[in-house]
Amino acid sequence: MGGQVAVLFRVMPQAVDTDLKAMAEAARAGLPAGVQIRGMQVKDIAFGLKALLISVVMTDTAGILDSTEQALAKLPHVESVEVMEESLI
Repeated sequence: MGGQVAVLFRVMPQAVDTDLKAMAEAARAGLPAGVQIRGMQVKDIAFGLKALLISVVMTDTAGILDSTEQALAKLPHVESVEVMEESLI
């Protein structure tokens, strides 16, 4: 069994008027088993566009990071998902 990993994802919406609260709720429900949300915040990017920053903690097992990123990318109204930070805890 691996250690714990903290990961910060930046989730970009498809449009400026995307409901980020609804996106956050979908993220809570759509993450793989074993992934715990530590925090979420909305960050201004530019020209009215905002990103959803999602901080999670997961067990460092093979494939869990990729499956979490893919799960976030499949959420409604998500344009892209990027790993901003990753660290062992």
